[in-house]
Amino acid sequence: MTTGLLKPSRGSRHLVSTFSIVGCDPLTGELGVAVQSKFLAVGAVVPFAKAGVGALATQSWANTSYGPEGLGLLEEGETVEAVLETLTGKDKDRHLRQVGIVDAKGNAATFTGSDCFAWAGGRTGPGYACQGNVLVSQETVDAMAETFERTEGELARRLVTALDAGQQAGGDSRGKQSAAILIVKENGGYGGFNDKYMDLRVDDHLEPIKELIRLMALFDLYFKPTAPNKLVKIEGGLIIEIQALLKESGFYQGDIDGRFDQDTKAALKTFYMMENFDDRMRDDDLIDGEILTYLRRLGGNGQD
Repeated sequence: MTTGLLKPSRGSRHLVSTFSIVGCDPLTGELGVAVQSKFLAVGAVVPFAKAGVGALATQSWANTSYGPEGLGLLEEGETVEAVLETLTGKDKDRHLRQVGIVDAKGNAATFTGSDCFAWAGGRTGPGYACQGNVLVSQETVDAMAETFERTEGELARRLVTALDAGQQAGGDSRGKQSAAILIVKENGGYGGFNDKYMDLRVDDHLEPIKELIRLMALFDLYFKPTAPNKLVKIEGGLIIEIQALLKESGFYQGDIDGRFDQDTKAALKTFYMMENFDDRMRDDDLIDGEILTYLRRLGGNGQD
């Protein structure tokens, strides 16, 4: 479903003109928001999400109380439509607001106030709602929706791929400045102590979505477990190379003798710990190929 407004409105320094997509993956339990804007640090304003409950984006003279209140209403069992009606019904400035919401079952709704700056509107589908204001055209919202529907993989990738497609279709008519992605799931946070699985923000950048994609690649490197097909056996000439790289990087003080002994293993462990690769650390004679690539680059080798 698509809704749109072509009526222009007055400007304001508080206008969060932006485009966003909220999404859900019922199979993994992940919920999230991806957003881009010509606005400083948009990730501090627009996205809200709670594992097992839902995700919400509030923008265009954003009312940030919509986030916690909307999630609270979802948690109490309200439908996404009822939540939007409650939030906007008591807001005297609802004609300036824009909101997208999805619950943990994939039900979605979007709202665009009558005085949001053109082009403004939204579109919903199974598991997502996308919306934007001060856009070049409706094509931004349509591109996000259609890209999300046909993209496979984890929710974060689907959301940011959709966001990037929206930018390629025109995006915010005022330009680009910041972007963010927030993904939640049960015990998804660091150490499993909260639900905040991914919370990455680009506060001020010439190419915020591209920078967000770069940060997501770093997130994968630091926090995702090793893929079995990426493991490399430490033997032969690779031992010598690793010793040399560790020595060049200051982690190893021993001889470069091709022996994968305790000193070499200890130096490699120190490297893992100092570079925050705790989740990819190993106690056997295998090394993660992506970590090996990182070590080579750290040592100035540049090989893959």
